[in-house]
Parts: sequence; C-alpha cells; structure tokens
Amino acid sequence: MKRKLLLSVIAFVLFVFDIQGQTSHGAYGFLDATNSARVAALGNTDLSIYDNDMQLGIYNPSLINSEMHNDIALSYVNYYAGINFMTGQYSRTFDKIGSFVGTIQYHNYGKFKYADEQGNVDGSTFSPSDYNIMVGWGRQLTPHWSIGANVKMAGIQYENFKTFAVAVDVAGSYRTESGWMFSATARNVGYELYSNFEGKRNKLPFRMSAGVSKRLEHVPFLFSIVYENIQKWDLSYDDPLDLEGNYDPITGTMKKQSKAAKFGDNLMRHLVFGGEIYIGKNLVLRAGYNYGMRKNLQTPTRKGLCGFSYGVGVNIWHFSINYSRSEMHIYGSPNYITISTNLDKFVKNSK
Repeated sequence: MKRKLLLSVIAFVLFVFDIQGQTSHGAYGFLDATNSARVAALGNTDLSIYDNDMQLGIYNPSLINSEMHNDIALSYVNYYAGINFMTGQYSRTFDKIGSFVGTIQYHNYGKFKYADEQGNVDGSTFSPSDYNIMVGWGRQLTPHWSIGANVKMAGIQYENFKTFAVAVDVAGSYRTESGWMFSATARNVGYELYSNFEGKRNKLPFRMSAGVSKRLEHVPFLFSIVYENIQKWDLSYDDPLDLEGNYDPITGTMKKQSKAAKFGDNLMRHLVFGGEIYIGKNLVLRAGYNYGMRKNLQTPTRKGLCGFSYGVGVNIWHFSINYSRSEMHIYGSPNYITISTNLDKFVKNSK
C-alpha cells in the first residue's frame, strides 16, 4: 500500500528537474540542475567563459585550468518546497598532466510522510535524495585550444528505490588573440548500471551545446550567448490545456503559427543570453535571459520576469561570494549562493 503512494511521490520529485523543459529528462534530470550562483545568474546553461571559476567546469570541463589550483568552493541552493542543493569542490593542477576538479553534489528533497491509499499516516518519514560524485579534467593544448572531460557517478535514493549510473562530459574550447571564447560540450553520455525501479532502465539526459563569450576591451562588460540542446531542433510542445488560447471555438481547430514564426520561436528556445558588468575589481553585476525557460514556465495571465535571472558577485578579503536568483515561476524563485577561495592565500599570510 505504501509502495503505490511512494511511486506517486517519486514522480512528483522527478518533475522538479523536468521543470525547465517539457521534454522528459528522466530520473537523472538532476544532472542538469544548476548549482552555481554565477551560472544561474547568466541563464542556467553551459557557459564558455575562461577564468578561474572552477564551478564552470561542472558544465564545461574544457574551462578547467591551472588558475584554479588549490581553490575550494561551496554552493547552496534554496529551491522550492524545502528542496535544497549542496555542492563542494576542490581543484588541483599537476605538471604535464593537467588540472583536476573534484566535485560532490547532493540534492535533498525534504521529508515525506508515509501514508496508505486512504491517506492515513503513521508518523514515519523518509527523505529522498540524489547525489553526483564527479572528477573533472582540463588541459591547455596550445595557447588557443583547451579540452576537458568529466567522469560522473550519479545515484538516486528514494526510500527503498535506488539507482546508480556512470556518465562522462566532453568539451573543447578555442580562445582567439582578441579574447573571443568559443566552446562546444556534450554532456551526460553514459549508462545506468543498477536500478530496482520497475520497468526499463532509465536513460541519461544527453545534451549538446555551443557558446561564445567576449569581454569588451573598452567597456567593463562581458557578454555570453549559448545555443543549447543542439541534439534536438524542435523544442516546442502542444499544450493540452491550451493556456495560450490557441483553440478557435468557431472553427473547432487550433491556431497554427506561420513557418517563419515557428522557426523564430524554435530558434529562440535554443538561445540563452547573459552578461556581466564589472564595477571596479571587487564587484560584478550579472543578468541572463532564457527564452525557452520563459515559454515553458510562464502563465498566460501573469508572465512576470519568468525566464530572467540576475545576481551579484563580491570579493571580500580572500573570499569570492556570488548570489543570484532565477525567475523560474511567478510564485517563487530559487536562491543561489556560492563562496570560494584559494587556500594558498591563507598559507602565504601565515608565513
């Protein structure tokens, strides 16, 4: 009796990570969840920005570099309905081998009460969770080219239901003399090794993206444009509830977009825009716009800022602190915070 209710709860939890798109990402959709405050502020997608932010390597391992040596970072995400994400990272560079980043991600969905089909509870609870243990590697091949890969060991623990999978990300980046940065990534290529869920084994949410970024020379501004989900062109979907009012009651048919409008809508669903404004050396303001997220999550009566995101980064003493909010829905927005530092700074000060 409890098992049927638990399956319903699991289906709801999995929906949380399908919230950014109507195409099902399956049980491992949490691998695409945003844990970095900076990434959330710039549109919740893979970025192609080359600096010492090792959290970018979670999404694009070719950005892992020697400037991250001996860095540590901690992230916390206050999501919806008592859901919390936590991430810890450490980076190390080895001569002639490359730079490595170790990452542990843990997603907790709060407490759920056991109940039977009639809704009777006995007071006992359980806490479903996901986890991802990842080792990332990046190497500079030439002054312009860099490559990288992540190896992931991901699992699910929902009461007595468990899964385990392995996956890899691969990426490459090219940086021009003038500072243009181009990247391409392929993420979540892998296989589920174990599952005690009923039915077929779960697939991983494979996705490809390409991006470009550039910090302007005479203006303290960096822009980023990402084309995500290269593997699938049509990201639109038919809404059975017709929230946009496309049903014509007179003819009894659905209104259809013109070919040009449909092409433009599909193209924009792939594009994510972001930008950073630098105010001195210790303050940066960020903003992003994700059209696909806006189309999937907006309501017809109150669209609000759905699809927009924003944040701020400050450097205080030896610490870099980033905070952001992502307007996923008119009824609430997740809060992201990341704190990072370099351990060598403390060693030098102690001498």
